[in-house]
Amino acid sequence: MRSLVGSTPALFRQVAFDIMSHDTFCGNIPAGLLYDPEYDMWVRIDGDEVTIGATSFGIFLAGEIIAFTAKPRGAEVECGRGLGTVECAKTVLAVHAPISFVLSQANENLEEHAAPVNSDPYVAGWMVRGRPMAWETENKRLIDFAAYRSHILKQEPGAEFS
Repeated sequence: MRSLVGSTPALFRQVAFDIMSHDTFCGNIPAGLLYDPEYDMWVRIDGDEVTIGATSFGIFLAGEIIAFTAKPRGAEVECGRGLGTVECAKTVLAVHAPISFVLSQANENLEEHAAPVNSDPYVAGWMVRGRPMAWETENKRLIDFAAYRSHILKQEPGAEFS
């Protein structure tokens, strides 16, 4: 079993890497987004709202995602708490929020067919949109794409970026 998107502490993630064989990460980490290295999530500012999704590296760690279910519209989600769940081949995992927000929209397409989260996590595979509740303080814990790539390379020295 690979590490879990948004729900596995880094310490367990490393233990999981050490005890199992896995392929080397090869994926895209686009510029222009902010990244949460703790939960392997991305955040994009869209006016007064944010769009949030799992990174391609987080999906690589979890394995193929076969289902996604978001919290209901209007839910207040605190940073580090579950914004929804994903189902992978052998487990259901909580997806942790990289910032606190009020959920305004879930990607209903993913709730019906989760394939885009695996193949296009930064465009069609976004998970939720919402209004940030503490942006001025919480955005400081997010990093840019170059720092996130460095973070990945510390865990996966052979990682390749497209």
